[in-house]
Amino acid sequence: MTIAYPNNQALQNPQPVSPPSGAQRPRLTFLGTGYLGATYAVCFAEMGYEVLGFDVDESKIAKLSGGEVPFHEPGLDELLRKNLGTGRLRFTTSYEEVAAFGDVHFICVGTPQRPDGPAADLSYVETAVTNLAQRLTRKALIVGKSTVPVGTAEWVEELVHRFSPAEAGVEVAWSPEFLQEGFAVEDVLRPNRVIFGVRSEWAQGLLYAAHKGVFDLAQNEDREVPVVVTDFATAELVKVAANAFLATKISFINAMAEVCEASGADVAQLARAIGYDPRIGNKFLRAGLGFGGACLPKDIRAFQARAQELGVGEALRFLHEVDLINQRRRQRVIQLAAELLARHNGPAGPDLSGLKIAVLGATFKPNSDDVRDSPALAVAHKLYRTGATVVVYDPEGMALAERELPEASYAKTLTDAVTGADLVCVLTEWEEFRHADPVALAELVAGRRVIDARNCLDQLVWVRAGWQYRGMGRPALT
Repeated sequence: MTIAYPNNQALQNPQPVSPPSGAQRPRLTFLGTGYLGATYAVCFAEMGYEVLGFDVDESKIAKLSGGEVPFHEPGLDELLRKNLGTGRLRFTTSYEEVAAFGDVHFICVGTPQRPDGPAADLSYVETAVTNLAQRLTRKALIVGKSTVPVGTAEWVEELVHRFSPAEAGVEVAWSPEFLQEGFAVEDVLRPNRVIFGVRSEWAQGLLYAAHKGVFDLAQNEDREVPVVVTDFATAELVKVAANAFLATKISFINAMAEVCEASGADVAQLARAIGYDPRIGNKFLRAGLGFGGACLPKDIRAFQARAQELGVGEALRFLHEVDLINQRRRQRVIQLAAELLARHNGPAGPDLSGLKIAVLGATFKPNSDDVRDSPALAVAHKLYRTGATVVVYDPEGMALAERELPEASYAKTLTDAVTGADLVCVLTEWEEFRHADPVALAELVAGRRVIDARNCLDQLVWVRAGWQYRGMGRPALT
């Protein structure tokens, strides 16, 4: 295992330090058991660590303690129940229990967008750190995993020094996460890189010990896990810079979709062609509704806000346009709906009253039940405002979608959703939708019209089945 330092020196096979608790391996705690914290807690228990998950939400802790994951993530339920059974994994609402148990405390709370602007709300980080720090009685390492503005780690260090006993010698480190919803278990067990933002050899050694299960698994599978040891600021920037780059790439291909729509070109073929260039690559080049979820939208806005505070706002001005491009693709679906249904698209939008529209997909991506900042749900809301009867179906996100958009109707099956529909809109690329039979569905609908807002259907197959097909950035076929 080679670790790259900022000064380009390298340390071969660093030796883990002894855990302050005296345990054989570091005891790990994860403060915040939302998507991030719960997934890490379960997976690190699977690698043999003693793990304690913490949250102030008593109902969430009760569910996790009872073997129920409060969100959808493939494979996580089974691992949760398995490791609860071994006794390696427990959950609590007690800061005292966390402080007494842990050697390494990972901060995994949310950093949502502030209600009064684009900056990140760090109140949950402050609450978790201060409540933990004042209860620590021995040396420990507090490690940030939440996505935060650059400079947060130094602020956390100040909080720790202010609230923890000086004799305890509590230290801070930063190690960002890179989870992809739907693939999070694999991302924890087999990460494509690990980042250690540290100030001391002791912190680096304890972080290495806390990740030795990851490295041992990689060695057993003959894989390499790149580890970058760096300063606080760089470690914080790794996550937001990566998210900003991915958001930019997605919005770039969606900008090309706008050009393709105006010129008659096909963005799917364009993306395929430029994706063969190894400098560009084909990932994140699928034009469609754009990005959503709990990370990319709020992270790029917070990144811009922080750059403005640092006096370098001009450097990230392009991210504002990235955000605008992403938002425009949602309105484009409404325009396509008006065209297909032959309704006038006026300044206030089209009047689609008296029509039924089947919306297939509510989550921001497949293999998740997450509807936060979901483009699919945003489009469903826009369609509802046109006066249409909107019927939504999603394999996993129905309960959360109904909470966010109670005005719409919800079907229990794909068949129920499309029956009698004048228009079908595929807004999330679930496998069930990708492989749906257009011939069978044609017998159920009132009008054979489909908007493929994710460019995930076989255009030719649907057209041959008699459907009027519209993709994003793709010419119509007859």
